[in-house]
Amino acid sequence: MPHVLVFDSGIGGTSVLSHLKCAMPMVQYTYVMDNELLPYGLQSQETIKSRLTALLNWIERSTKQVDVIVIACNTASTYALETARQHTNIPIVGVVPAIKPAAETTLKKHIGLLATPATSKNTYTANLISTFASECQVDIYHSTTLVNIAEHYYWHNEMQAELLQTELQRLNICNELDRLVLGCTHFPIIKNHLQNYFSHKVELVDSGAAIARRVQHLLKNKLDQSGNVEARLVHWYATASDKIEQAAGVKSLKLVS
Repeated sequence: MPHVLVFDSGIGGTSVLSHLKCAMPMVQYTYVMDNELLPYGLQSQETIKSRLTALLNWIERSTKQVDVIVIACNTASTYALETARQHTNIPIVGVVPAIKPAAETTLKKHIGLLATPATSKNTYTANLISTFASECQVDIYHSTTLVNIAEHYYWHNEMQAELLQTELQRLNICNELDRLVLGCTHFPIIKNHLQNYFSHKVELVDSGAAIARRVQHLLKNKLDQSGNVEARLVHWYATASDKIEQAAGVKSLKLVS
């Protein structure tokens, strides 16, 4: 049975995991969250590179047969994807802001990027914008508060409506744009609540479905051989499992370079 490992700083990567499971229910999944350093949007590039290298070391030490690694974090992908690929032969799929599809579908030639500060301000993201959205006006907004709101919503099934309202008012997203890229995998978790906030028509764009298609392509041969057996169990690991409430079955993991 093919095995995909999904990695994020917290539960944001579950928004990608849901697309993967829908497209490939017959795959075994492991989900690893580095919540000890949540959110990655506040971490340095060198710190994130070190954590990804430590993750690869853990995979090697644990003798896990991993077929594909998904770095389900925009910040980690834009900061350290190439570094991680230099340390393993396992195919790695990263998640980067969906600037290209937003630019290709906008009718107003006016799009926005909503991401963490580390993602919205780095060179990789700037290159995405210059390469794929040079003919568009691109407004950039950054927030780590939305990451915390999404984490709370996931674990407690409770929306902090007042805090969300305050943060969206602070962001003051322009009502002229018609595409808003969700450049953090945490944000699709609260996508419906974000959509309800906007009084004008804006399409929220993320990379989840595209990532699932990419992984499906990489696993094509193994999927053809695996049959139709559905793997329901996801193995969960966290670097600070004591901080997670209602997290039965989450095992502790130390990332050491």
